[in-house]
Amino acid sequence: MGQKVNPHGFRVGVIKDWDSRWYASEEKVGDLIVEDQKIRKFLKKQMFATGVPKIEIERDNAKVTVYVHCARPGMILGKDATEIERLKGEVSKLIGGKSVVLNIVEVKRNEVDRNAQLVAENIAQQIEKRISHR
Repeated sequence: MGQKVNPHGFRVGVIKDWDSRWYASEEKVGDLIVEDQKIRKFLKKQMFATGVPKIEIERDNAKVTVYVHCARPGMILGKDATEIERLKGEVSKLIGGKSVVLNIVEVKRNEVDRNAQLVAENIAQQIEKRISHR
């Protein structure tokens, strides 16, 4: 039996970029990884209907920048973008009051069909609504 390698981890640095981009001292690394996981879990739960395949996090000393790749950004933005401000406040509260910048990145229409995460979530939603998934 051969060695199994995670496909994402195998491609990072070659054809894919890191999902989190920051640098910290050894004492803070564990806490920041846990914060990143909390942010991803919270945003994924809040924006499940909008089709979020990827969440990228960048940090510096002053702020945390979160890039949410989304198939349907209009559902997040709404009419006057009050939803983004609410999400910024909740994420800031979640990570201890740090300054948060939330950027919405649209996934192109032709990439939606090629993204495995979006296809799987679409099938799951169709099964939940009892629509034929074929």
